[in-house]
Amino acid sequence: MSKDKTLHPSTPTYQASVQQNILSNGLTIVTDAVPYVQSITLGIQIDAGSRDDTDQCQGLAHFIEHALFKGTGRRSYIDIARNIEKNGGYLDAFTTKEQTCIYLRCLAEHLEPSFDLLSDLVCDPVFPPEEITKEKEVVIEEISSVNDTPEELIFEEFDLRSFPGHPLGRPILGTEESVTNFTDKNLKNFMRDHYVPQKMILTATGKVHHDEIMRLSEKFLGKLREPKRNKYVRQPFTTEDYTPFSLTLKKRVCQAQIVLGTAIARNDAHFYSQMVLNSMLGNGMSSMLNLELREKRGLAYNVYSSVSFFDDLTTMNIYAGTDSNKTKVTLELIKEILQSDSLKNPDPEELQAAKTKLLGSHIMGMEKMTRRMSQLASDISYFGRYIEPEEKIAGVEMVTADDIAEAAALLLRDAPYSTLVYKPKK
Repeated sequence: MSKDKTLHPSTPTYQASVQQNILSNGLTIVTDAVPYVQSITLGIQIDAGSRDDTDQCQGLAHFIEHALFKGTGRRSYIDIARNIEKNGGYLDAFTTKEQTCIYLRCLAEHLEPSFDLLSDLVCDPVFPPEEITKEKEVVIEEISSVNDTPEELIFEEFDLRSFPGHPLGRPILGTEESVTNFTDKNLKNFMRDHYVPQKMILTATGKVHHDEIMRLSEKFLGKLREPKRNKYVRQPFTTEDYTPFSLTLKKRVCQAQIVLGTAIARNDAHFYSQMVLNSMLGNGMSSMLNLELREKRGLAYNVYSSVSFFDDLTTMNIYAGTDSNKTKVTLELIKEILQSDSLKNPDPEELQAAKTKLLGSHIMGMEKMTRRMSQLASDISYFGRYIEPEEKIAGVEMVTADDIAEAAALLLRDAPYSTLVYKPKK
């Protein structure tokens, strides 16, 4: 990658006000002061996701995300909902393959009671049996929803077949059987191993003052402690864990579903070039995939690519939905694009357009406080430090045509890719 970090003259920059400290118990605290808003977004990110579930407890990380809202030592599930909403705020959460995040938004004037509530969920959940039983049914309905959505289901099956026997292949939601069999002991043991200060990051974005957040963190989260015998180690990824395949299955679908993708070992030197490559290939109306498959050929209503970065690997996937009779030509066109001169020797104007599109999306996204909150935690989880906006902009701007060609070779030509196709049953 080129070392020239000169910003493109039309690229805007902005000043971040980020501060970071670590509590005495090892909990990382990060604040991002945004003076032009009246709200605060608080998030606690836990370095645990579906990748950390066991074979017997698939979906446990995600289920705990739900279960935390069912009651604490001081609050019932109704109290939890009313405590935040009576002050005009809201609570939410999400689980990925590697992280869980519990977060809320509130007006700045309600910071302390909201902080108390968020910390209570993480520090003192009680998992009332009758509520846990009902929540199992809720999550099973969520699994059914995915099973009824072919575009979501095919990605789950793609991962399962790409990483057989590896935690990365497990569905985030688990299975109906695994969710049904969760015990109180399963929930408490998972929290004991993962909901610990050294694996958690608290981020506060918006109308915040760092010293106040530190005071509240010590007051409400300082009691968290690392267990004496925490021996959990995340199973690493090696290239042998990825299993290329090509498979067509008959499913109850009206439209053929296609996913093509690959996985390679993590290489931070290619991080920005992989992001720009994805922007060129399948992100937006002007992307290569959308122009060729939708606009020129009318083969697909929905076609896109995505790149995902994990602790020790990078994945790229391409999705398209098309008529069953057009599956072959759609796959052929995708593969032609992946081998095309447009990726081996990108046009300078197309490259710059892809970079500007990517930067625009990032900068506009950072105007959303929830996005800022999660981005802070993601930077620290992935890179071990907060990345200044100017550094990210420079990283994107310095990507060259040679970088794109190299990234495409790594992800799309040298690495064997897999294909999974769902075709309608007759």
